[in-house]
Amino acid sequence: MIRIGTRGSELALWQAGYIADLIGRDRTEIVVIKTKGDKIQNLSFDKMEGKGFFTKEIENALLKKKIDVAVHSMKDLPTDEVPGLMVAAVTEREDPSDLLLIRRECYNPGGALPLFENAVVGTSSLRRVAQLRHLMSSIRVEPLRGNVTTRVRKLREQQFDAIVLAKAGVQRLGIDLESLEVFELPLRLFLPAPAQGALAIQIRADEGELEERLKKLNHRDTDRSVSAERFFLKFFGGGCHIPLGALARIEDERIHLEGVVASVDGRSVIRKSVWGREPHVLGEELAHYMKEEGADSFI
Repeated sequence: MIRIGTRGSELALWQAGYIADLIGRDRTEIVVIKTKGDKIQNLSFDKMEGKGFFTKEIENALLKKKIDVAVHSMKDLPTDEVPGLMVAAVTEREDPSDLLLIRRECYNPGGALPLFENAVVGTSSLRRVAQLRHLMSSIRVEPLRGNVTTRVRKLREQQFDAIVLAKAGVQRLGIDLESLEVFELPLRLFLPAPAQGALAIQIRADEGELEERLKKLNHRDTDRSVSAERFFLKFFGGGCHIPLGALARIEDERIHLEGVVASVDGRSVIRKSVWGREPHVLGEELAHYMKEEGADSFI
């Protein structure tokens, strides 16, 4: 029996169940592990110390052999590898876009964002805050924590005029959005978090037989794309404390990597892209170009 470790949120359980189905439900058991990010709900991510808010406890369970496999939203996984652990596979990526969900009475089409002046938008991501403010400086951004269902409920309860969610999570859970206006933030204006929409399957590095079994689940293009994005993030120190976004696409075996680093007030934005074949080289190259333009001053 292969024990799959995961967080207990609705989305995390869906993701673990998805991997269990790929491996074989009759050969797997799902083990729920509570993480620091689950326990601390009164702080936004930029106020929390350290890294791996949603992964550290699961990785510790893996190292202690309490579980055999860990399933993570790859955007939550720190860029520094944990000694003794490895990512055995990265599954095919869902659409990495972000969605702006808006209460209908607050919907105002026509501008860069379909909102009224001084609209209250909920998100705890510095990346989202910076890009939202760049598109519409008048909005008020307020912290928003909780699982996907909780965030949508808070919007419907009129605690916010709009909220931002990853499209992948909304699609995976089949969230009912019928009473809301849904605006997909265009990738040409709004870049996602590195590795958004991808799942990482993590194991102990000495589990050769299990590694071979799980390799079949690896999606090569997704793996190469998110690797480039994560190397770019790693060059800046990684984590939720940086208003940074990235997206890589594969075209004819070449990788197009685009990144953005912005000031939290949205006034200064640097966005550049590079082409190449090696994820590591591309990530460092793009970060170097961004730093030459002064991106360090935003961190």
